[in-house]
Formats: sequence, structure tokens, C-alpha cells
Amino acid sequence: MTGIALGSLHHVAIICGDYARSKRFYTEVLGLRVIAETWRAARDSWKLDLTLPDGTQLELFSFPAPPPRPTRPEARGLRHLAFAVADLDTAVRALENHGVAVEPIRLDELTGRRFTFFADPDGLPLELYET
Repeated sequence: MTGIALGSLHHVAIICGDYARSKRFYTEVLGLRVIAETWRAARDSWKLDLTLPDGTQLELFSFPAPPPRPTRPEARGLRHLAFAVADLDTAVRALENHGVAVEPIRLDELTGRRFTFFADPDGLPLELYET
């Protein structure tokens, strides 16, 4: 049996608790570029389409009263999102300059690469992985 011929990762969807706060975080703090912003009246929901430099997209949704994430990071389902960075120290300083708490830098014992974790405004675990 042959698997599906997948290409690259197209997008990741995130539901936020405070749309304005999350929009600012992903655009101003992380620097993602806005592709489109759509108000969906029937769902009382915003949809913000963002892109990374490689074309991967992130969809940010708002919904009325979404439930919180049950635990961090070992809940069933998506564990975390990891973003590649060329210079981890510079990226960490930029996050800290925006008031974002960043965990101590760790070393991946399998690859020898450095990485760290931080959280978005809703507590979604995000990782920076030095390439």
C-alpha cells in the first residue's frame, strides 16, 4: 500500500481567546505577514490568514467563548508549533524585548541543535528551533 503524496505543510489553524491580542502577537511580535482578514458574521468570528517567509500559512480564528486548552504541553492532539530560526539568541532577545517569557535554551540530544519554548497569548506552546 502506498501513502499519499504529500507536499509541504500548507497551514496550521489556531483558535484564540482575544482576537486583537493574538493578532498583535503573531504580526508584531512574531512578524508574520497578513494575507487576508475576514469577518464571518454568521459565525461571529474573525479569520486572519498569515504567512511565514517560506509560504507556510497560519490561520488565526476567533470564536465566542472557546474553551481553554486542557493542559500544557502533553494534552492529546497537537503538542506545539515549532518555528525555524537561524539565530536563536537574537530571536530570544526579540521575544523578551516584547515582554514574552522564554524558557531556558536547551540542546536537542538527537540533533545537537538548540531550541526553546514560549507561549502565545492563549498559552499555546510555541518552539524556536535553531537551524
